[in-house]
Amino acid sequence: MELRFTEEERAFRQEVREWIDANLPAETRERMASGRTPTKAMQVDWQKRLYAKGWAVPHWPVEWGGQPWSAIKRFILSEEIQSTPAPSPLGFNCNMLGPVLIAFGTEEQKKFFLPKLASLDLWFCQGFSEPGAGSDLASLKTRAVREGDHYIVNGQKTWTTLAQHADWIFLLVRTDPNAAKQQEGISFLVVDMKTPGITVRPIITIDGAHEVNEVFFDDVKVPVANLVGTENRGWDCAKFLLSNERTGQARVGASKERIRRLKLIAKEAPGGGRPIIEDPRFRSRLTDVEVQLKALEMTTLRVLADENRQLSQRKPNPASSVLKIRGTELQQAISELYVMAAGPYGLVAPHDPEADGRNEPDVAEDWQTLAQATYFNWRKQSIYGGSTEIQKNIMAKAFLGL
Repeated sequence: MELRFTEEERAFRQEVREWIDANLPAETRERMASGRTPTKAMQVDWQKRLYAKGWAVPHWPVEWGGQPWSAIKRFILSEEIQSTPAPSPLGFNCNMLGPVLIAFGTEEQKKFFLPKLASLDLWFCQGFSEPGAGSDLASLKTRAVREGDHYIVNGQKTWTTLAQHADWIFLLVRTDPNAAKQQEGISFLVVDMKTPGITVRPIITIDGAHEVNEVFFDDVKVPVANLVGTENRGWDCAKFLLSNERTGQARVGASKERIRRLKLIAKEAPGGGRPIIEDPRFRSRLTDVEVQLKALEMTTLRVLADENRQLSQRKPNPASSVLKIRGTELQQAISELYVMAAGPYGLVAPHDPEADGRNEPDVAEDWQTLAQATYFNWRKQSIYGGSTEIQKNIMAKAFLGL
């Protein structure tokens, strides 16, 4: 494929850059530039601006709010949003559930949910992992028993990201405990979080943040109309969704922005009596990460170019596992470089777990504080969405036939 951007593509990048500069609220820009995540209000406000522009879900079919763009243009938009930095469209809505509904949902489900997913009128969270069913997701035990026009759901989900903000949740549940294979007895449901019997409890992570939760289901009544796809075939939806999730975890634009900021910081940060950018070990590691990031960018473009085939054939792309592994490894490597630059100044107390969002205090913290917190938080990246070991198994089976 041609690895140079055309004049048209460069002009589009400039258009995107100028629109973001004119429309991104200063408060959101400042918060994200400091290394902190957006508040819920900031996320919703920004996604509604993207939706009004027609840029919230460009990878969806045009009839559902997408754009007739090439993979390159979609990549440019995503990269510019991440590198500004501005909030990316909510992944649970736009990259996970939306494509699943487009591929497997009924017309009624598409008409009701897709506009609300794109505009963030409804905030979804993901109910997959359970105690004892993380990387081995097919061993999940949350049950859904059909009684007339409803399923009665009982069980527990864990590590449910941003469930404290969510209006709805999409779930994997076991509808046939006697199926010959674990994967054959699973169904995919969407559930209103206001339904009686749902309890959300916070989990405070190692960096002191309230980002993930436990979600309990006690005799929760879910209409059968909320079943996505075919009963007992929810594993097909799950595989398709996870492929889309892993593609989005490459986050090339975000990594570029963090490297750009790191270079500025390193010119000032103390490191043995001189700025750490002059330390040969630091410069060598930084250069190595930049080279690997360029390779990841090229691979991402190749995978995105095949995205339309995935939607039309309802098949996951195993190449997304490559992006997931390399993307998370590079993000972790960048977080390590920030800690290296911070040195002993990064040894600070954790965040206040009672505060908002990722639980930052109202006063903006310095970059050393956030470097340490981010380093701890990002240890999770090689685990969620399917651990690195699981991704290697997928690649071995798909590419090597093992």
